Amino acid sequence: MTVQIAAETTGSPLINVSVFVVFVLITLFIVYKATTRNQTAADYYAAGSAFSGVQNGIALSGDFLSAASFLGISGAIAVHGYDGFLYSVGWLVAWLVALLLVGERLRNTGRFTVGDVMAYRMKQRPVRAAAANATLVITFFYMLAQMAGAGGLIALLLNVHSKGGQALVITGVGLVMVFYVLVGGMKGTTWVQIIKAGLLLICVTFMSVFIVGKFGFSFSAILDQAAAGSPLGKSLLEPGGWYGDGAMDKLDFVSLSLALVLGISSLPHVLMRFYTVPNAKEARRSVVWCSWSMFLFYLGILVVGYGAAAMVGPDAILEAPGGENSAAPLLAFKIGGAVLLGIVAAVAFATILAVVAGLTLTASASFAHDVYANVIREGKADARSEIRVARLTAIAVGFLAIIGGIVTNGQNVAFLVSLALALAASANLSTILYTLYWKRFNTTGTLWSIYGGLGSGLILILFSPAISGSSTAIFKGVDFHWFPLTNPGIVSIPLSFLCGFLGTVLSKDPADPEKQAEMEVRALTGIGSKI
Repeated sequence: MTVQIAAETTGSPLINVSVFVVFVLITLFIVYKATTRNQTAADYYAAGSAFSGVQNGIALSGDFLSAASFLGISGAIAVHGYDGFLYSVGWLVAWLVALLLVGERLRNTGRFTVGDVMAYRMKQRPVRAAAANATLVITFFYMLAQMAGAGGLIALLLNVHSKGGQALVITGVGLVMVFYVLVGGMKGTTWVQIIKAGLLLICVTFMSVFIVGKFGFSFSAILDQAAAGSPLGKSLLEPGGWYGDGAMDKLDFVSLSLALVLGISSLPHVLMRFYTVPNAKEARRSVVWCSWSMFLFYLGILVVGYGAAAMVGPDAILEAPGGENSAAPLLAFKIGGAVLLGIVAAVAFATILAVVAGLTLTASASFAHDVYANVIREGKADARSEIRVARLTAIAVGFLAIIGGIVTNGQNVAFLVSLALALAASANLSTILYTLYWKRFNTTGTLWSIYGGLGSGLILILFSPAISGSSTAIFKGVDFHWFPLTNPGIVSIPLSFLCGFLGTVLSKDPADPEKQAEMEVRALTGIGSKI
């Protein structure tokens, strides 16, 4: 397959956009109908804890089956092969951390945000401010990936190749996403997540069955055709197609794997979803249902990725608007023409839309609940003013995401998400685990682990090949990197644990044994945890 499929057109833009607009209008209507009452903070932030474990599990999978999973990983497999698929393996294994260590205790201890847990037995003001800062930075990095994916997707639908045109597309996408949050809150966002997760599973399953059937139900035939049409040849099926075979390349992949496996259970928008269920039992069921949904999805993505390499070709994918992120939509056009492309693009956009809505809601909730209500107003803010601040924050976060999406347009979204995961694991994982399991952990240790992990992660990313000095860098033509790895996880994650430990043992800040005992009982039993 030549580049012609991407260069000419991807079907009728009118059909593509019509299917897309109808889908968006339907989801907006669902959000509006589902959100008849957002009067209290519990309604707006946690949907009144009214969702079951099954519903929340599907919504959790929807939170993570984002542009990175559907567009980024399928494109990474199609272009880079084996190394691209290992992204999905890391994300699937990661849910064991949430299931075994975090989910239940987090649900019992907190109310709306990660800061609720971190500050439970610590000094409220500095810890909540630190937690909010970390949440805003992590959310921003994660949103960059979604916005970049959205821009490439809609640009492909409209066949827009110019950077200026794609920037306008990203701006429009960002405005629609902010509107979802302002109208829907957590309840509306959750229902959109449930619907789009179901549609995404159906979509990927249909495409997978069609591809396997086309090649005589032989996965080996798909792999052979993919390798034959790839510049990598048989290396497409072996490790090293993306990260190489050198010692530093392997170390970079280990760093990436650490970020993937440990970052999921540290993402603020994922952790916040545990508060939408009524108790810890349903939180545990959520993770189980989420894991099975993601397992089925990633099996399909393996077929879609190699199917795109076999039927579309890496050259056509890289030449299309959105680059690697265009693999799945181009494959849909190859299979079912403009109608299927419109459907797949609409489902993919709903995926991005719902994820960014959840991210925006998390960022706004963290600022409004942790900073405004508990730091600025010292716990005396009323629900209406808190929700109003949350909505204003959502607008500000959306604006920054639009700017960031324009800057990172064209980057592989799975790679961008891996940077957010590294920051999440660095800032949050050590702090959450120490808070839940280490009795001696104190306020100084909390601040050291949050800022030590977050600060080191940001510095290493800024001076890494991901930003400058490589062919895939965000800023091309300049080189100011000195850190050799594209992902900082192998340094920043252990450093955050070390900082939390040293901050605790070296400080004279005593832990509060009464609050620690109260938190332990609440985390284990759920007594007093009802919102």
